[in-house]
Amino acid sequence: MNRCSSALSRAIARVTDSALGPHQTAVIRIGFSLTWLLFLLREFPHRQELYGPDGPWSWDLADQLVATNDAFTPLLWSDSQVWFEAVYALAVLWSLLLLLGWRTRTMSVLFMVGVLALQNRSVFMGDGGDNVLHLMSVYLVFTRCGQVWSLDARRARRAAEARARGERPRDRVGPLLWGVLGFLLVLATTAGRMDGDRFIPVLLWTVWTAQALWWLVGLRARTGQPRILLDVVANTVHNGALLVIMAEACLIYATAGWYKVQGSRWQDGTAVHYPLHLEYFSPWPALADLLSASGTMVMLVTYGTVAVQVAFPFTLFNRRVKNVLLAFMIMEHAVIAVVLGLPFFSLAMIAADAVFLPTAFLRRLGNLAARARGRLRPRGTSVPRPRPPAGPPAGMDPVEAAPAPGGVPSPRT
Repeated sequence: MNRCSSALSRAIARVTDSALGPHQTAVIRIGFSLTWLLFLLREFPHRQELYGPDGPWSWDLADQLVATNDAFTPLLWSDSQVWFEAVYALAVLWSLLLLLGWRTRTMSVLFMVGVLALQNRSVFMGDGGDNVLHLMSVYLVFTRCGQVWSLDARRARRAAEARARGERPRDRVGPLLWGVLGFLLVLATTAGRMDGDRFIPVLLWTVWTAQALWWLVGLRARTGQPRILLDVVANTVHNGALLVIMAEACLIYATAGWYKVQGSRWQDGTAVHYPLHLEYFSPWPALADLLSASGTMVMLVTYGTVAVQVAFPFTLFNRRVKNVLLAFMIMEHAVIAVVLGLPFFSLAMIAADAVFLPTAFLRRLGNLAARARGRLRPRGTSVPRPRPPAGPPAGMDPVEAAPAPGGVPSPRT
């Protein structure tokens, strides 16, 4: 009985004491924001046909569909061309800022708004990767995805160094950004633009209120206990969202694999041959012909794809086997991006796969990137080694990172 209670206590402490998988969530943040950013930039010349007022899926048709399914999309708040261009430009900007990790808590919410605004405007545009991006943009809101590899992490580190020198850093951008977004949220709500499905409006108001509470506690609380409680809640929500992301990735592969098992072409080992010879999926016909020239190779790839997708959720209990299958799936998506001409679908799936990458591998990857960045710096410039943070966790939103009065340090995450 004592063993069970102690094990349960350790599990609860692990879930509440820290935000797990900081490197994995950072890769997810970078991967999905980069995927959406590249898609928006590539389709910029065709944005009118895809999401604009004069597209094949007209504004009136989209408005009728949204009236029935209550989807959230600010693009239907007005049929003005100026409004469309502004929303599209803001979606590009929010993706870039989330990629850089600037105010990640706020940018994750705005990134979600940009994704939903465009995708719910034209629901028939996409290649499968848009569904993954749609879901993950919502899940990212609940994560603390800026703990590492972000501008937030660098700012939190510098704030900790300033406090160690006896200074008291102040954040003016965070409260200002919070006030502006709150004003816009009030305008949208009072104008009746949030009358559809209640999930997104409730989520927006909840995050906005939580940010205010976090900042006020850090500014006014006389002890560190209220801040510790909020930190525990944030860690629990983050870890729950990370678990949902992992379960979603497993569900995607499991359902795809079991549906393939039921298909006759997958059963006889010829399914991979057909998309290689469809004009729509053949940007490199010569390469497709080369890959489909061997019937044995086509059969092995067909059966291997089904086996890996069905087996992957069960391999999570064995780290070595999981890593092997994960490498195979990432390589498979890279081949799909090139051979079938589906780069954004492949990028979205690789970003989803990144949640299972080993922490040691991601740390080595980060160290290599840091060394490469150091080599690109001009000679003669020295970068001081940062001290260990003595305050809030790295990557925390500046509103979250407001120091508690009396110099009470925030809990480690």
